[in-house]
Amino acid sequence: MGLWFLGRVNPKNMSKHKDTSWDKVANWYDEVLKDGDSYQQKVILPNLLRRMASVSGGKILDLGCGQGHFARAVRSSLGAKVTGVDLSNELIKIAKQKSPTEIKYHVASADKLPFEAGKVFDAVLSVLSLQNMKDLDSVFREVGKVLKSEGRFFIALNHPCFRIPKQSAWGFDNEAGAQYRRIDSYLSESSERIKLHPGKEDRTATTTFHKPLQVYFKFLAKNGFAVTGFEEWISHKKSQSGPRAKAENKARKEIPMFLFLEARKF
Repeated sequence: MGLWFLGRVNPKNMSKHKDTSWDKVANWYDEVLKDGDSYQQKVILPNLLRRMASVSGGKILDLGCGQGHFARAVRSSLGAKVTGVDLSNELIKIAKQKSPTEIKYHVASADKLPFEAGKVFDAVLSVLSLQNMKDLDSVFREVGKVLKSEGRFFIALNHPCFRIPKQSAWGFDNEAGAQYRRIDSYLSESSERIKLHPGKEDRTATTTFHKPLQVYFKFLAKNGFAVTGFEEWISHKKSQSGPRAKAENKARKEIPMFLFLEARKF
């Protein structure tokens, strides 16, 4: 019912984490975002713009911006002054080609943002990228350094309760006529290498990190953030007519794909 990989990898140390780079799949990811029926377009973007209306016209950092899809949307819809940062040189190249010159892009790690000094941003945005970052403590510390007092941190994730790489899956109970989500592991932190092109000869893969909700809340609190918003977003898709369609559509409405957090820096 969806892609695992909708974000970018931004590890702490490039030399130690070369296998997490999205440089090799930059063009593929750009094609994914061109799909008008994608989760990014139909689910994440409208909900995100609704939640970010309070920072219209502000100065916003898009952390793990990829090819600039959300940076451009936030600038266009909210009139924001946007800066984008990503570890992938190739994704930043695409972002610069597609974006107006008013959006500034930088290649940097999420736990080191040398292009800005001091608390200059009204908000930081992270869309489907934190799940590709190993050291959340360091990342949240750096976000806190660049946010103004009471600045907002907007986070969208693959839902860590229901979308655990290689530890969760859809199942169907024929007797009950119900589709369910099987969870084999949740509280244990894990990392997985996932092929981006399953079934194809291209063996390009990247790493994603699973962390339970308590880890996100723990490190947000440790670095001076208070969670002030929490939403769970469901899939917009519908099954074609068939014996399981009703059950599948019910499962889509009951089991959210994405988690949204809003945190404020104090």
